[in-house]
Amino acid sequence: MNIPMALRLSAFVVFCLNLGARAEPLRIVTTTSDLADIAKRIAGEHGVVQFVCNGNEDPHFLTARPSYTLMARKADLWIRIGMELEVGWEPVILDGARNPRIHVGQPGHLDASLRVHKLDVPHGPISRAMGDIHPSGNPHYWLDPWNVRVVAETIAERLAALRPSNEADFRRNLDCFKRELDERMFGPALVADLGGDVLWDALHKETLDTAIHSSGKSLGGWMAAMASVRGRGLVTYHKNWEYFARRFGLVVMAELEPKPGIPPTAAHLATVAERMKQEGVSFILQDPFYSRKAADRLAGQTGARVLVAASSVGGSPAVGSVFQVFEELVALFTRKN
Repeated sequence: MNIPMALRLSAFVVFCLNLGARAEPLRIVTTTSDLADIAKRIAGEHGVVQFVCNGNEDPHFLTARPSYTLMARKADLWIRIGMELEVGWEPVILDGARNPRIHVGQPGHLDASLRVHKLDVPHGPISRAMGDIHPSGNPHYWLDPWNVRVVAETIAERLAALRPSNEADFRRNLDCFKRELDERMFGPALVADLGGDVLWDALHKETLDTAIHSSGKSLGGWMAAMASVRGRGLVTYHKNWEYFARRFGLVVMAELEPKPGIPPTAAHLATVAERMKQEGVSFILQDPFYSRKAADRLAGQTGARVLVAASSVGGSPAVGSVFQVFEELVALFTRKN
């Protein structure tokens, strides 16, 4: 059949326009820099990622700015930490954006906490008199490498649902991400022999030593490095380090805040100091955006070492990825001075 040239050109133009539409990257906005780092790694060339809260800002007290609303207005996917972490500013941004694609309950809105392991879920009634208590539990779950792994899987699934044509790439990127995380957690040799899934399962079942023995390989990575401080006492400024502490066997004895979100008081610090002396607490841990005054005071009274570490990507110049969050923490806890 002889197809007129004009018709062939028209069909070719339509084909090219459709091809361009399919190839356009997803516009992703995350509420935190940690989620942004994970989303970038999973989306790869198929996503353009922006974030709202940087690691040098306290996510509890962020102010919603017009620039955040503009980002959200154009987004195909909005990803939040969830568990009420963003409750003070996320609704303002989403309402102002007027983007129905990313409203709660829509495919373009993803709560990354859907399947993570949650700590400190309150039982019984709560009130503001208790401080900044989150009804769904402690929202700082990204400070457990396992939860980082789970979040990466959750993001990959949603990206695949939004862009099925790129699912194979998202899965491949996810596999690379998990492999790197597992090797940093357990060491490359052990992961090569047993695989990350087996090692995480053994860790959760408290049979990791048996698995390592059966392998004949040595434990490496963060788990091996942190073994030297396992069981040591820890005081934190805010109640945001529980996930890291429990994963690596540290014991959080107290917080410098008398209640979550309430600045330290002299009376409370005196009580904490006495407990630190009685229980031999070794470390005081806090984010860079908190004043060191209270921590340094207690360190002088107790001999504990003050560790200032970023709990999120961008919280310090050395922390440019979710992996480097843990690298810096491990280095600080295991430093020999």
